Amino acid sequence: MTPIAITFLILAILIVWGGLVVSVLFLRSRSELAQYPPGDTDDHREDDAPDIRDT
Repeated sequence: MTPIAITFLILAILIVWGGLVVSVLFLRSRSELAQYPPGDTDDHREDDAPDIRDT
């Protein structure tokens, strides 16, 4: 391999694995939401729709 190819290989490995490590650390620090956003009432629209069958 040429030196430029090795340089780009190392750069690509650092970007991919570095992004993985940063993502894992971020998710470990903020694993769950303290409070979920408010939801809306369920209007059961799927109950009124006709059955769709792909036959």
